[in-house]
Amino acid sequence: MTRRLLRQIPLLLILLGIAAAGVWWWWRMSAPEVALALPRRGPAVEAIYATGTVEAEKWARIAPVSPGRIAEILALEGDSVKEGQPLARLDDREARARIAELEAKAAYWREEMNRSAALTERGYRSTEATQKARSEFNQITAAINAARQKRSDLLVTSPMDGVVLKRDGEVGELAEVKDALFWVGAPHPLRITAEVDEEDIARVRIGQKVLIKADAFAERVLEARVDRITPKGDPVNKTFRVRVMLPDDTPLLVGMTTEINIITAEHTDALLIPVTALRDGTALIAEDGRVAALALSIGIRGRTMVEVTGGLAPDRPVIASPPAGLKPGDRVRVK
Repeated sequence: MTRRLLRQIPLLLILLGIAAAGVWWWWRMSAPEVALALPRRGPAVEAIYATGTVEAEKWARIAPVSPGRIAEILALEGDSVKEGQPLARLDDREARARIAELEAKAAYWREEMNRSAALTERGYRSTEATQKARSEFNQITAAINAARQKRSDLLVTSPMDGVVLKRDGEVGELAEVKDALFWVGAPHPLRITAEVDEEDIARVRIGQKVLIKADAFAERVLEARVDRITPKGDPVNKTFRVRVMLPDDTPLLVGMTTEINIITAEHTDALLIPVTALRDGTALIAEDGRVAALALSIGIRGRTMVEVTGGLAPDRPVIASPPAGLKPGDRVRVK
């Protein structure tokens, strides 16, 4: 009997070892698996995102003063024009006919006024008749001036030196005073007008660097500076207008839409960890299979990375993306 028990002891030890290994394996495998991320050095940038449109710094939207049918186009897109130069002429036949009619009446009353004045001097006509002729002549002269101004209003002219950026309307079309027929602007400088959310505008300052992306230059990131901030916002859209001045050698063209990032803070050599590793100002680490928490001081927050300014050693890995419900003291397995 004793000998039989002695022969069975090794088997029992093996079974106990197998059971212990199974328990250890179950204990290990039941813990969640986590990936670690080692902090790295790199630039940390805090930016405000907005969209904007490229436009000339000095430009004008030109519409006719009076409605009329377009009779002649005198300037095309890309043409350089001077202040006061005609861009288009509306149909002025009626205005010319009216001026001719009034000038004929003015000639008649001029002759009548001179003849009446001569007769008055000789005593053959009263002074009142001469005064009436002079009054009629003056009224016709004033009407001629008004008719000439009306005809002048049918000539669409440039209010500034610049380049014709855009032209709308063709010969024969009816142009109303609300219709912009031309856009004229100086070719340089150009600017971007962007709408910034009122929650972010307090962090925007004149002179801040701006990074620009445009679909036409998808592989390039262009730079500019904040030039002006409008002091009055839009209460409906809850935005403020920000002007970004572009350098003279910018490849952007008037009318292009852009995405901009206004750089409000930038650190070139920051200690960075993934945004997903941060939870209420703390990061979780794995020590001997258990979770521990580190309280961190946080700097610039980006979309994917966050700057750590204190509480974390550069060689201390953190749990990159802790599972929901994971807390200090829990068991974990490191990938």
